[in-house]
Amino acid sequence: MANAATLKPLKPQVRTAPEDISTPAPTPVFAMLSHRGRVRHANQDACAALPEHGVFVVCDGMGGAAGGEIASQLASDAFLHALTQPAPRAHRRIPADPAPHSLESAAGPYPANHPHTRLAAAVHAANNAVFRHSRKSPRLHGMGTTLVALLLEASAQTLWLAHVGDSRCYRLRRGVLHQLTRDHSLVEEQVGAGLLSRIQAVASPFRNIITRAIGTQSTVEPEIASHPTQPGDLYLLASDGLTREVDDGEILAILARTSTSALDAACQALVDAANAHGGRDNVTVLLVACP
Repeated sequence: MANAATLKPLKPQVRTAPEDISTPAPTPVFAMLSHRGRVRHANQDACAALPEHGVFVVCDGMGGAAGGEIASQLASDAFLHALTQPAPRAHRRIPADPAPHSLESAAGPYPANHPHTRLAAAVHAANNAVFRHSRKSPRLHGMGTTLVALLLEASAQTLWLAHVGDSRCYRLRRGVLHQLTRDHSLVEEQVGAGLLSRIQAVASPFRNIITRAIGTQSTVEPEIASHPTQPGDLYLLASDGLTREVDDGEILAILARTSTSALDAACQALVDAANAHGGRDNVTVLLVACP
């Protein structure tokens, strides 16, 4: 999709938390890496993490001049900041059959401290930060960013995903790679409507058109869903600079030979693969290993 954006150093980062008997679950092991690719002159992706809170995010910015870079950094910062704020106390009960993909459900069925509510609020904080900043200068009008984020509950038994745009989350479990997010893009809508096959979608000249973005409008509807985790799961957040260049089979081959202690090497291998296939966009990858 959009041009990618990141302010992260090119050296992969791996974090593990020291043992703390008061912590209900170990802090996830993760690594992240961003690269401007072989064509772009700047990197408009951003990746960030708060492992002690179980929060990880990748943004892919778009906009002329420095717009995309500003948008992605603003969005990731505002998103993380919102998730570190104490949730207001609430006593609303969760209904038996909530609608997990509905934005409205964040303000109704779910209590204020529920992960769905917190993620929806964080996405809106990110959207507000980018939208308001874009109004400050004519050269920034229209800037925006995708966002894909992962939130691990304290028990590490459930993972929550929020996304806007076409940055993706994949899960590797027992040798099977599964895409957990659905692109918010024109091509994805055409595939869903039966107008394009998956093969045709790959070659479509409209692949870069997304139907939702952070910051381009005053409001945005994120897609939010929960997934049960299993020990040994490996999760990949990635900008489309990876998925446009590297197919799922090659991503699987790289991740399948990855150990928890070598997530940095896997990040480098994914970025190298994208660049070997042309590197026509910024590429950002973030790996999280489930404890």
